[in-house]
Amino acid sequence: MQKLLTATALTAVMASSAFAQEITEFNIGILGGENAQDRLTNQECFRAAIEAELGVPVKLFAPADYDGVIQGLLGGTIDYAWLGASAFAKIHLTDPNAVELKLTKQNVDGSTGYYSIGFARADSGITSMEDAKGKVFAFADPNSTSGYLVPGAELIETYGKLEEYFAEVKMSGGHEQSIVGVHNGDFDAAVSWADRAALPQDVKDKVTNLTDTLWQTDPECAYNVAAGDAKDFVPVDLTAYEGVIAARKLQDGM
Repeated sequence: MQKLLTATALTAVMASSAFAQEITEFNIGILGGENAQDRLTNQECFRAAIEAELGVPVKLFAPADYDGVIQGLLGGTIDYAWLGASAFAKIHLTDPNAVELKLTKQNVDGSTGYYSIGFARADSGITSMEDAKGKVFAFADPNSTSGYLVPGAELIETYGKLEEYFAEVKMSGGHEQSIVGVHNGDFDAAVSWADRAALPQDVKDKVTNLTDTLWQTDPECAYNVAAGDAKDFVPVDLTAYEGVIAARKLQDGM
């Protein structure tokens, strides 16, 4: 099945500095995509490094879905997270001042984008989106960039209303759930991918600097944070997300 080009890679966001006060703890949100225990285990090295840098307790939170992290950042219970472009766009459209963009994942080839990949079981006979017509199709999460926003927009542009093109369109709950669901036969095909508003400036600087140099200081931990191989974490600004923000407006009827 074909690859669908999607948007800028995972980006680190941190709560803005309005009315900053000294902190007594620091909370990191982890997006879905794998089971909660794996997410917590893989990010433990990052949690420990930030705790040592800040000198306050640092906790990891792995909500059941993307919206849990989004609402945590908007509501003040999460201070820092790596987000997909669509999740960031939702936060930005809800409250442009809620978070600050810091870094994005740079791939080994120097790019900062990634692909949405359509897939099906090898024994299904489905090798294209045309073959998937009339079948049960799964997206990951309404707030996923590669698991819904961009592939959904491209598929609608090509095939029209998806509820009429496919027999049924479902939300699996996450990338891993889409893969497992296709393997188990629950779906015939699917798509996946191959800060609290009161943080002091010195906290933001310390966390950003630690993350910025993580590939040099602890490559194994950086691999876990990036959810795979990468070249670096590099600075990013709002211009990189203008297209996704526009697409999100259309999705949300704004």
